[in-house]
Parts: sequence; structure tokens; C-alpha cells
Amino acid sequence: MKRIIGILFALIVLVSCNSQKAYSDFDISYSKSGGFAPIYENLLIKGNNAMYSFEGQGKKYKQDFKITDEDLKKLDQTLSQNNFRRIQEDHQKIYDNITTSINVKKGPNEGSKTDASAVMPNFKTNWTNITSAFQELININVKKQ
Repeated sequence: MKRIIGILFALIVLVSCNSQKAYSDFDISYSKSGGFAPIYENLLIKGNNAMYSFEGQGKKYKQDFKITDEDLKKLDQTLSQNNFRRIQEDHQKIYDNITTSINVKKGPNEGSKTDASAVMPNFKTNWTNITSAFQELININVKKQ
């Protein structure tokens, strides 16, 4: 009996670890979360495959889609032109704010940035341009019901 329980436990652990793999195995991620009425929006890109999810405002979406090489190139150009790696984060405390985080795991723009504590004033335009490019990619590809 203990052996069966042990095998079941091991199987459950393996399945739960595997389900999180999609959230850690990506080239680029864009996420927004928080606020007074919390929202959770995620876009994970691996190669030409993308996984989008949104939860909040009484709605819940989840959709996988393909991204063209042209869209990936455009996104990479936007990151480069707006000096993604050089954006400086402020370190002030902000509460109940919707936070945006971007992680790039490969390529010349590799890095991680967030506006959780705001972005330094001289980089706000760059940050807005980058986040707008991600939102445009979402708006073009995601069919919300």
C-alpha cells in the first residue's frame, strides 16, 4: 500500500512540474499584473510559438498562436531602437499599481526589466514604445471572445 501511494505521489509531482515548464521555457515574456482590481496578462514566446493568457475584469482568455518571423524581427528592432538593456528602473515604492515586466532570454537584447517601481523619467518614452509593441502584437493575434 505504501508503495502504491509513493508511486502516485511521484507521478503527481512529475505531472505538476511538467505543467510549469511552459511558464519557464520561453525566449521572450511580457506580463502585466496587479492593480486595485487585479489583472494577470501574460505573453510567452518560444521561437515562432506564442502562448497568451489574460485573467481579470471578470474575463478569462487563453490562446496559443504563431508569430511570423517579420513580427519577431519588428519586436527585436523595437527593443534595440529603444535601448531595452539600458532602461533604468526607479526604486521608489509604488503600491496597487499594474506592473509590466519584460524578460528576453536570448539575442542582443537579453535582459529583464520591470516598471514595478517605475522607470526613470528619461527612459519613460522608450518603455512606452516597447510595451506598445507587445500590446500591438497581442491585439493583432489574439481573438478575444
